Amino acid sequence: MNSENDIDFISKKKPPFKVSTDLRSYLVNHGREEEIPIAYDDLKRYSNSFPLYNKNGEDTLWESLMFDKSESDEINKGLTKIYALLRTAGDLTVMEHLYVDRIDYCTFGNSNPFRIRIVNQFNDNYDYFYVKRADASRIYGLELEHMLSPNRINYLVNENTLIEDHIAGIPGDQFIKEYLPRATTNKVRIAKEFIKFNERCFLRLLGDMRSYNYVIDITPDFEEEQYRIRAIDFDQQSYEGKRTLYLPQYFKENNPIVALGLKLITPETVKQYQQEERTLMAKRVYASRYKLKELVDSMKFDKLSTSEKVNQLKEELNQFHKTNEFDSCDTMGEVVRCNLKILLG
Repeated sequence: MNSENDIDFISKKKPPFKVSTDLRSYLVNHGREEEIPIAYDDLKRYSNSFPLYNKNGEDTLWESLMFDKSESDEINKGLTKIYALLRTAGDLTVMEHLYVDRIDYCTFGNSNPFRIRIVNQFNDNYDYFYVKRADASRIYGLELEHMLSPNRINYLVNENTLIEDHIAGIPGDQFIKEYLPRATTNKVRIAKEFIKFNERCFLRLLGDMRSYNYVIDITPDFEEEQYRIRAIDFDQQSYEGKRTLYLPQYFKENNPIVALGLKLITPETVKQYQQEERTLMAKRVYASRYKLKELVDSMKFDKLSTSEKVNQLKEELNQFHKTNEFDSCDTMGEVVRCNLKILLG
């Protein structure tokens, strides 16, 4: 792990990329494409909004939306059906006691998602899901996460709309601020997990993992706690040209965790954890090899970045791996395939 922070640029506004015919076929073949009653653009017909504040009175950069009565009933019914499709393959009989409590809209970032809060009227328990524009980069990121990480991802696509399940956990920036200083936090375990997360992101070239783009899931163990870092934003799947943008260790927002690793983990142990993660990922690649090949075959023909960024990343990865294998790559999909091949053998 390296504490050097050379992140001086990341694209402020990544353009969305169209879902290609090949990617659409992949989604249909693997049950990710579903007809849904409410599209992203339908939710833009709200009549009013007001800022959403957290429990400390701070602006969350989300807005809660209001809809006219003529729109509200149709939208709420459609969103409840989408939740049923996401969770119970469309069985509405187990969803009759659920209702849409709130629809929020995010004005920050590239994707401008809608967040839907669903409440169980019997016990007031609630859950979330997201409605976003269907962007090929994000879909490839979700699929690679599902296949190559220890986490399963639940989402649906219909035409230009993407439905994403909520990924539960403590936001990374909140964890660093509130949980990391606690005496009960196992500093060695969180440093170990960050090394593994860093390795997973670089292997599959998932970028921009600043602290607010991942969550930390805490699981009580019989003696102490276990930690799992999970990406929640896949917008920057193999888009940037700078190699270090795919390594969470280089973002200043993550410096407190990086500092723990430098203090508590020896270089030899860092290599051990990296090798452990590569071994696990190699097993996941083997288990999903036919599905992964189909995905990457689609990805390598898609335009997911600019030619300038592709060429920059090829050059930097050639230098890093001390090879010239990336010279033959023309697209980001081919770069991802080559990086996995070199690192996982």
